[in-house]
Amino acid sequence: MEGNVLVQKQSQSSSQLFEKLLPHIELIAAITSGVFILIGWLLSKGGYETTSITIFILSFIIGGFAKAKEGIEETIANKELNVEMLMIFAATGSAIIGYWIEGAILIFIFAMSGALETYTMNKSKKEISSLMELQPEEALLIHEDGEELVHVSTLQIGDKILVKPGERVPSDGIIVYGQTTIDEATITGESIPVTKGLSEEVYAGTVNMNGAIKVEITKKADETLFQKIIQLVQSAQSEKSPSQLFIENFEGKYVKIVLLTVALMLFLPHFLLGWSWNETFYRAMILLVVASPCALVASIMPATLSAISNGARQGILFKGGVHLENLGHIKAIAFDKTGTLTKGRPEVTDFITLHTQHRDDYLRIVGSIENHANHPLATAIVSYTKEEQSSPLIEPESIEDVPGWGIKAVINGVTWKIGKPSFILNNNELAPELKEQQETLASNGKTIVLFERDHEVCGLIALKDQVRQETKAAVKQLNDQGIYTIMLTGDSQSTAQAISTEANVEDFIAECLPEKKVDHVKELRNQYQQVAMVGDGINDAPALATANVGIAMGEGTDVALETADIVLMKNDLPKIAHAIALSKRMNTIIKQNIVFSISVIMLLICSNFLQILDLPYGVIGHEGSTILVILNSLRLLKN
Repeated sequence: MEGNVLVQKQSQSSSQLFEKLLPHIELIAAITSGVFILIGWLLSKGGYETTSITIFILSFIIGGFAKAKEGIEETIANKELNVEMLMIFAATGSAIIGYWIEGAILIFIFAMSGALETYTMNKSKKEISSLMELQPEEALLIHEDGEELVHVSTLQIGDKILVKPGERVPSDGIIVYGQTTIDEATITGESIPVTKGLSEEVYAGTVNMNGAIKVEITKKADETLFQKIIQLVQSAQSEKSPSQLFIENFEGKYVKIVLLTVALMLFLPHFLLGWSWNETFYRAMILLVVASPCALVASIMPATLSAISNGARQGILFKGGVHLENLGHIKAIAFDKTGTLTKGRPEVTDFITLHTQHRDDYLRIVGSIENHANHPLATAIVSYTKEEQSSPLIEPESIEDVPGWGIKAVINGVTWKIGKPSFILNNNELAPELKEQQETLASNGKTIVLFERDHEVCGLIALKDQVRQETKAAVKQLNDQGIYTIMLTGDSQSTAQAISTEANVEDFIAECLPEKKVDHVKELRNQYQQVAMVGDGINDAPALATANVGIAMGEGTDVALETADIVLMKNDLPKIAHAIALSKRMNTIIKQNIVFSISVIMLLICSNFLQILDLPYGVIGHEGSTILVILNSLRLLKN
C-alpha cells in the first residue's frame, strides 16, 4: 500500500513538473540544441568526425522541430513558403556541403526567436485570465419566495440581486434598496470609494464595502462595462502594428527571391555559362548559405537582448523587443493619475479647527473615532493622528457608522460626528472662516471632512492623493525631449486641474471611464502617431493595450502589469526618459547592423556569381558579419 502511494506521489510530482515546463518547451529545446552544437564542435576538434555529425543531426532535430513543424503547417495552410522553410533549407544546404556547425547555428538562432514569440503569446493569454478572475461567477438572485444562488450568465435584465458587504458586484445595474460605499477602482481608478444610493448605477467587478444593497440588473453579464474592458484589451492586442505587417510581407518576398535564385543557380550556369554540374551545385549551395538571413537575425536579437538587460538593471522591464523599438518613436505620453502620478492613497494635508488651543485634543478624539472605521479616509486620518501626537487613543463609549456619510460617537458624554459636509451641515451653519477654508481647499482638489462637537462644527480635515515626489522631474525630462504629456483620470474637474498643475503635465482630461480613456488614446494616436500610456489599475488596461506602448507601475494591479508592454519595477517615473533614450540607441545600432549585414550578403552573393568566392571564405564572410553585428549590439550593455 505504501509503495502504491509513493508511486502515485511520484507520478503526480512528474505530472506537475511537466505542466510547469510545458510553456517553456521551445526555450528548453533551443538551449539543448545549443549544448549539442558545443559538444559536436568539441568532438570535431578531437577528430571524432562521425560522432560529431551524429550530435549535429540531433541538434538539428531538437532545435528545429518546432519551427520546421510551424513552417510546414503554414506553408500547407497559406500555400506559400516562408522564412521558417528557408532556414531549414539553408541549414540542410550547409550540411550537404559539409558545414554542419553553420547549419546547426542557423537552427539554434531561429529556435531562440521562436521561444520568445511563444512566451509573449502565453503572457497575452494570461492577462485576459487575470481580468476574468475579478468578475464573480455567482450572484444571489432574489425571488418572491426567497433567495437563490445562480450563475451570473443566467441573470436577465430586470432581475434583482442582493450584494452583501465585502462582495463584488456581479453585473451592471441600479440600486433599488439600500445605501453603501462602492470601491470603483477597477472601473474609474479613483482611490477614494464613492457613496451610492437609490437609482444610482453600480458596475460589475466593483466592491461593495459597507452596506447590503439590492440591485436591479440593467445589462447581461456579457455586456457589462467590465466585459467591455476585457474586449477592448483583446481587440487592441489582436491589431498588428505597421512594422509587423511590413516584416510579414518582406518575409514572403525574401523567401521567394532566394529560393527562385537558388533554383536557377542549380541549372542555368551549366547551360548558359558552361559550368560543370559540380561547380553549378557547389555555387548554388554557397548561395543558399550566404543568402540565409543569419546576420539579419543577429542584427536585431542581440541588440534587443542587450538593451533589455540594460533596462532590467535600471529597474525597467521590457516584455519584448518590439515595444522597446516603438518606445524610441513616442511623441506623446498619457498618464493615469491615481497610483501613477500620485501615490494612490489619500493623505491628510490640513487639520483646521476654530479653536486652535484645542487642536491636539480634537485631533486625538477624531483619530480615536476614525480608528473604528475601515474607510480609506479613516485610515489616513488615524495615521495622521499617530504621527502628530503621541497620546494613546480613546475608546468611545458608543459608536455608530452611517454608511456613505460618516460616523457618530460618544466620548465622555459628548456626542461627536465626523463625515461629509452634507452630513455635518444638515442642522448647522459653517463658520465663515471655516467656509472660506473649505472652498479654497476643495478648489485645490482636496476631499473635505468636517467634524462637530454637540452640534457645533469644530473644524475640518482636508485629504488628498499626493503627487509622487519624482513626478515633476519625470514630466520635465519628457517635456525637455519634446514629448507631449497629458493626464487621463476618472477624478472630478477640480481635482484633475489641481493635480495636473502640481505635476506640470501639459494637459488633462477629467471624468474618464475606461472606454473614454481608450477613445482619448486613439485620438492621441491620430494626432501624434506614436503614443505611450502609463497606468497602474485594472481600469487602465484597455488604454495600455490601445497605446503603441503601455507602461505599468511595478506596484500596480496584476492586470495592468500583464497588459503593459513595459513595467517600471521600482515605480520610478524618471526611468521612462531613460528607457526612451535606450530605445533610440538600440534603434540606431539595429539600423547600423541591418545596413552592414545586407551589404555583406550582397557582396558575398555577387562574389559567388563571379566565381571568386570559395566556400570557406563565404562561410567566413557570412559568420564573420554575424559576429561583428553581435559585438556592435553588445555595446548596449553599457549604461
